[in-house]
Amino acid sequence: MARIRTIKPEAFVSESLAAVTITAERTFFGLLTQADDQGRHRDHAAIIAGQLWVLRPDHTPAHVEEDLAQLSDAGLICRYQGPDHKRYLHIVTWQQHQKINRPSKSRLPACPHHDAPADTTQITERATTANVTEPAPPSHGTLRESSGEAREHPGNLGTEDEFAGQKGFTEPSVKAPGGVPAMAVTPHRPDLGPRNMDLGTTPSGGASAPAPDTVSAQQLIAEYAAACTHRPPRDVLSHLGQQVRKLLDEGITPAHIRSGLERHRAKGLHPSTLPSLVHEAMNATPNTSPVHRPWTNPTDVAAAYGEEL
Repeated sequence: MARIRTIKPEAFVSESLAAVTITAERTFFGLLTQADDQGRHRDHAAIIAGQLWVLRPDHTPAHVEEDLAQLSDAGLICRYQGPDHKRYLHIVTWQQHQKINRPSKSRLPACPHHDAPADTTQITERATTANVTEPAPPSHGTLRESSGEAREHPGNLGTEDEFAGQKGFTEPSVKAPGGVPAMAVTPHRPDLGPRNMDLGTTPSGGASAPAPDTVSAQQLIAEYAAACTHRPPRDVLSHLGQQVRKLLDEGITPAHIRSGLERHRAKGLHPSTLPSLVHEAMNATPNTSPVHRPWTNPTDVAAAYGEEL
């Protein structure tokens, strides 16, 4: 049964949706209305074509299968197989963009890649229904002001609820005055940045490893389209995005992919030639052959031949 869903205005400027065709984008919007309250649906091109393209018979189930393949490559949907050996799909960003009031429990199997395992959910529910409460931590003793020694309460000695390592706590919690040298207080210098820094940040000027060049296929395609004089057709960008995604999955560095995209933009070839252009950019050898100079008669014959003629 179709449902009323929400489409945000940002969807029309989404780079992920811009990487697919118009028909794939329409199929994606249609899946929003057909998916259950958990964003799941049967992965069956004929069923989806009958639900979304019934009045447009020219868009056949084969075309719907192409739409689903593009949406999967763009990371908009995830396709998986359930325990019943049937194919299912779910919208990856469903929880971020769809707020369902009193959502119904899904009758379709969960995605093994994005949803939490069933065992963990069962353990959590079992612990909740059993009213399990964590035991209160035992007392660490009281501090005697005169000697600075820590002593335990007599009532806590020898109990079974004691944790390992907390019995016989003899190290004083407070050091004697003068035991730790006082730290020198330096005036705050604005040119060195803020005095307080978040945990885990690297101070200015500290040695740190350079951040890896991690970009997505959408970013590389956006750079490619921005460098073109006129924006390429949507099908060209979609096919190029698929090729770039495959190259990134193989471990090809983004710098080599950028070089291949620059050659592709200059030559205007088919998107399927991008791997060959990236290979050409990766393994190009500089031309080290000597430059050929044609023979010319010298102007001063005597100086050229040392008067040997």
